[in-house]
Amino acid sequence: MSYRSKLPASWKDDPLPRKVEIDLSSPGLAVFELERLLFTGKAIISHADEVWPRLYIGDQHSAENQADLSVHQITHILNAAHSERRGRPDMYERMNITYMGIEAHDSCNFDMSINFQAAADFISSALSRGGKVLVHCHVGVSRSATLVLAYLMLKQHLTLVEAICAVKTHRGVIPNRGFLRQLITLDGKLFGRHD
Repeated sequence: MSYRSKLPASWKDDPLPRKVEIDLSSPGLAVFELERLLFTGKAIISHADEVWPRLYIGDQHSAENQADLSVHQITHILNAAHSERRGRPDMYERMNITYMGIEAHDSCNFDMSINFQAAADFISSALSRGGKVLVHCHVGVSRSATLVLAYLMLKQHLTLVEAICAVKTHRGVIPNRGFLRQLITLDGKLFGRHD
C-alpha cells in the first residue's frame, strides 16, 4: 500500500511524504512494520497536537487545561480513557464543550474496535459543523491515536498506512499491538481482504 497525502493542499504546507509500502496481508509482520513506521513519527513536545484540520490528539493534561481549550477553541472532547477518576464532563458543560467518554484500557487484549464507529461518528459530526475536536487519553499515544486513525479510515477513506503517515507527521503515536491488529482488520474490511 502506498501513501499519497489526502490532506487539503494548504494545510500546514507539509512537503509531500516519501512513498510508503507495507504489506498488511500477514498481520504479525504487518504489526512489526507498522511499529517501525510509527517510530519515525514526530517527537511529542506538547500536550496536544493538531493531526488533521481541527482534530487534535492530546493527553490528560490537555483535556484539563481550560485556558488551552479556550485558546484552541475546542468544541468537542472525546476521552478514550474515561473512568470515574478521569471523566469530568461537568467541567466541559460550563465551557460549552460537548463531551463523549469511552472506557478503554490500553491493553493488547482490549477490544477497541467496538468503539471505532461511535468515535468516528462523534468526530465527524463535530468537524462537519465547524467544530474543533480533542481526542485524548492518559498520555495521548495509544487509545486516542487508535480512535483518530479509525476515524481517518472510516470517514476520510484513508488506508491504515495513509492514516498513520498523516498523523505521525504531527504527533508521535504508538497504538499497542492489539490495537494495531484491530486497525489492520478494519483496513481489510474497508479496502479489501488481507489474505
